[in-house]
Amino acid sequence: MTASRSANTIETASTNEYYPHLFEPLDLGFTTLKNRMVMGSMHTGLEDRFYNYGKLAAYFAERAKGGVAMMITGGISPNREGWLLPAGGTMNSKADVINHQRVTRAVHKHDSKIIMQILHSGRYGYHPFAVSSSPIKSPISPFKPRKMSIKNIEQTVKDYARSARLAKQAGYDGVEIMGSEGYLLNQFLSRHVNQRSDQYGGDINGRMKFAVDVVKAVREAVGEDFIILFRLSVIDLVKDGNVMDEVITVAKALEEAGVTIMNTGIGWHEARVPTIVTSVPRAAFVDFTAEIKKHINIPMMAANRINMPDTAEKIIADGQADVIQMARPFLADANWVNKAKNGQTDRINTCIACNQACLDHTFENKRSTCLVNPQACYETELVYKKAKKPKKVAVIGGGVAGMSAAHVAALRGHEVTLFEAKDVLGGQFNYAKVIPGKEEFFETVRYYINELEHLGVEIKLNTFVDKDMLEKAKFHHVIVATGVVPRSLAGKLEGADLPQVISYAELLSGEKAVGNTVAVIGAGGIGFDVSEYLTANHGQSLDEIGPEGLKDPDYRPEPQSISEWREEWGVTNDTDYQSDGGLVRPKAIKPIRQVYLMQRSKGRLGSGLNKTSGWVHRAHIKSHGVIQVAGVQYDKITNEGIWVTNSQGQSQLLRVDSVVVCAGQESVASLMPNVGDAPDAQYHLIGGAKLAAELDAKRAIRDGAEVAAEI
Repeated sequence: MTASRSANTIETASTNEYYPHLFEPLDLGFTTLKNRMVMGSMHTGLEDRFYNYGKLAAYFAERAKGGVAMMITGGISPNREGWLLPAGGTMNSKADVINHQRVTRAVHKHDSKIIMQILHSGRYGYHPFAVSSSPIKSPISPFKPRKMSIKNIEQTVKDYARSARLAKQAGYDGVEIMGSEGYLLNQFLSRHVNQRSDQYGGDINGRMKFAVDVVKAVREAVGEDFIILFRLSVIDLVKDGNVMDEVITVAKALEEAGVTIMNTGIGWHEARVPTIVTSVPRAAFVDFTAEIKKHINIPMMAANRINMPDTAEKIIADGQADVIQMARPFLADANWVNKAKNGQTDRINTCIACNQACLDHTFENKRSTCLVNPQACYETELVYKKAKKPKKVAVIGGGVAGMSAAHVAALRGHEVTLFEAKDVLGGQFNYAKVIPGKEEFFETVRYYINELEHLGVEIKLNTFVDKDMLEKAKFHHVIVATGVVPRSLAGKLEGADLPQVISYAELLSGEKAVGNTVAVIGAGGIGFDVSEYLTANHGQSLDEIGPEGLKDPDYRPEPQSISEWREEWGVTNDTDYQSDGGLVRPKAIKPIRQVYLMQRSKGRLGSGLNKTSGWVHRAHIKSHGVIQVAGVQYDKITNEGIWVTNSQGQSQLLRVDSVVVCAGQESVASLMPNVGDAPDAQYHLIGGAKLAAELDAKRAIRDGAEVAAEI
């Protein structure tokens, strides 16, 4: 049994005036965490190849400098069967120790602790060696797993222990044993996969034997003065998942086996309930963490959709958890902790839970990064060096591409002027942020506005720029980030100029309104957003927000409540749940309008949406009663509605009050010099002005940062 202790009661808060509970040290008996903030495990893609460990070390070092108390690596396998991908990252030899020492040494230079996560993928492994408790294929790997024999299980327990012992030799302060999210130990713990009848199956006492044996073996291998975290699935969110009584039984047994800190896992990767996308309310699952905390005497760590200090502070202050784990928020801002400590919350680059550059990259076998922070995982490549000779820089366009460019250029010491034709910065993000479930997008606009002000960027709103103006101002560099405009169907479709036909920009800016029945032309990401906006029965309308609310950097619309969100997705509101996996029957949604979402191409709507969040959008519009129409030809729009030819070649009238056009965008790049012109300034084209594909904020922000890093 480890010498750790619980922090069930916090007798004295720290001296930090902003977040006293977050910055209270946590005494574990044999060591102390300097604050309550932990960076959770994320697979970056750098772990799997030894030649990337220098980059991995720089990535962790940057977050250690940022003030976080402890960090957890991406999953490292204890053996070949546990690989996530062929030849994945392992810790099972002396050679592995040498590579990992680069990481631990880099972190310890900055007074932070680092934990190596031991992750066995089980049936989630994307390779033919996959194993599991039972030979049941997972929906996210093409390989059917082999059932583990008792001898195989016993050897794997030894492999975990060996991996932990080597991690200690490599300088890690501890290990985290991954027992949630549907990986191997979770596959044994739950009846969802475990159909064994031997000592590793049956009731919860048999199903938890493997996990308990692993913890005991690891504790014996590493000794008492070494942190062991266990990431426990506190709610499975899958059919035949555990009930709360079973989760508590497992938690108590793991504490007795030697766990130092119990971490929270939420749902399996295959669950049909979103757990970390932006539409999930902040701290949506923390009450399940709090329920476990009541029954154990070691510190409990909260996780999932915690991204700002106020939320984290309240969780600790209310006694719901002892430690806060955040993962992607530290991708978004490596200095999150120091900013919170110094009362600079308004300067935190907030994770918006979009998944587009982190998890989507992971599932595409790409290196992870961050949509709002392109430096993440590229710390040694995308470097913002101070300019030797500051230049006079103009940025034309105040969308995210322009703001990113202005931010990095000013950060490097250049004299920057940002011109924006409208009366507010944010560009296309100002449309995205009003979609119910995308309230986090307000945070990105707030971040850039505050950073530009702090860095002294001169911002000129309501300013239309022409080439003469630029030439007279004698700028050394002109960054054209004028973005896109919605593609109009006027002149291409009869009736497209009727007053009931509007663009998505006119709708989402509040400039124009729609009736009770609406046809949406175009089923890309914007079409899905518009359909959700038109049918959601929560959130605030643009009439309620008002134009000044949209422009106020401190304004936040009221998101969907946790209880309503759970009812919509079929998640119990009972923390002592006795329904399998915490699932209940979803509450039927009554949409506020009838919407038709249409596309020209045949096949499933939304096939081009992002992998980790697209299914959520498709489920949303289905539950909101949106009628999806594929393979249609748009014939004409009349005062009766829109005439289309369906995929069977039949002409039909959809009687709608309004038509919203989401048929793509066109670049605005008129300020770029013509070929052959030789202006004094160097011109750079970025973002949507450079390429008007489906709106891509990830590319736009990276474009701005990369150009500004080079000038």
